[in-house]
Amino acid sequence: MDLGAYVWRNGKFVKSEDAHISLVNHALHYGSGVFEGVRSYQTVDGGSAIFRLKDHYERLFYSASILELEIPYTIEELMEVTMELLRKNNLSAGYIRPVAMFGENKMGLNPKGAVLEVFIAVWPWGKYLSDKPIRVGISPWIRIHPKSLQCDAKVTGHYVNSILSNLWAVRNNYKEALILDFEGNVAEGPGENLFIIKDGKLLTPKPGSILPGITRNSIMQIAKKELGIETIEKTITKEEVFAADEVFFTGTAAEVTIIESVDGKKIGDQKNEVSEKLKTIYDEVVRGGKDQYKDWLSYL
Repeated sequence: MDLGAYVWRNGKFVKSEDAHISLVNHALHYGSGVFEGVRSYQTVDGGSAIFRLKDHYERLFYSASILELEIPYTIEELMEVTMELLRKNNLSAGYIRPVAMFGENKMGLNPKGAVLEVFIAVWPWGKYLSDKPIRVGISPWIRIHPKSLQCDAKVTGHYVNSILSNLWAVRNNYKEALILDFEGNVAEGPGENLFIIKDGKLLTPKPGSILPGITRNSIMQIAKKELGIETIEKTITKEEVFAADEVFFTGTAAEVTIIESVDGKKIGDQKNEVSEKLKTIYDEVVRGGKDQYKDWLSYL
């Protein structure tokens, strides 16, 4: 991975090669950290902008509150240093990873008293999944139970669930997994939200066992404004996925990724007309090609 030459850590820009953490680190041992995944894009006017940066930091602070982790910076301060970090790394289009975590000086399950670490790293990152439709399999691992963990928080430890599903998918020759919830209904991908299109309706799993993603929210707004399609949030069964006309994933890393088949069953007629339109419009929006969404962009 081609990590940027500089990271921002605890209020300072430091060389990435010098940014070390202790082996006795609470988040390393117990997963007691929170993070975001954010993308910056080259814009149509030749500049660079970060997509929905404030929304990502608002979610970071929400996730931190679940762990009672008090971030000692404001959202505005973190937004500014993020943009400066991209400039220092001469990175116009790339991936941004802010992390807040409990660090060294404390072991045991209670993280109070550990040193607080806040850092931001950036690197170039192309397509996370694929520009072409992908094959997906239903994971044998279920999504974390909503009464076991706070499903709508982006906590580092939660992602062991996603790792297991992704490892299973790759081992079974799928590009990605689809995860069911504890009731056997569709939840999401390991790092993506799911949408299906059936008879002109756009459907997505309702909150409860999912992380309601920022890209998910963007697509819901774009579908309504650009195509006049309202999104219905509801319980979705795997049978409804098999019977859908179109299926696609959304996520900051995955962007809009169309699904060709689930468990070897082809989806619809493979034309993906609505999905392709949403994918094209989303690509325009994140690159500043549509003025009505400019408030989603933080220009460098």
